[in-house]
Amino acid sequence: MSQLIYFCGSMLGGRQDAELYARLIEKLRKYGTVLTDHVGDTTMTTEMMAQLEYGNEKSIHDMDMRLLEKCTVVVAEVTQPSLGVGYEIGLAVAAKKRILCLFRPESRNS
Repeated sequence: MSQLIYFCGSMLGGRQDAELYARLIEKLRKYGTVLTDHVGDTTMTTEMMAQLEYGNEKSIHDMDMRLLEKCTVVVAEVTQPSLGVGYEIGLAVAAKKRILCLFRPESRNS
């Protein structure tokens, strides 16, 4: 059965990890459809994110909530601290979604 995967990683504080996110997303595609592949977009800079052309914060939040509701599994890269990722994990727990959290132990964020 193909999964609908909601991948989350730090967007504002974790752009240095965008390449890692992209590699993880590519691997996840073997298991299903990644609904949030924009998280691994290596061309998106912090400045671009500040001027998001596809909507305001509310519309982005609403879109993310629809995708989170639709998904069958959540994969979260949690090495870079992020309130947004924590919020998404909390909602996934409340919705009884299957969740996989990935953490790089060699990081300084332990």
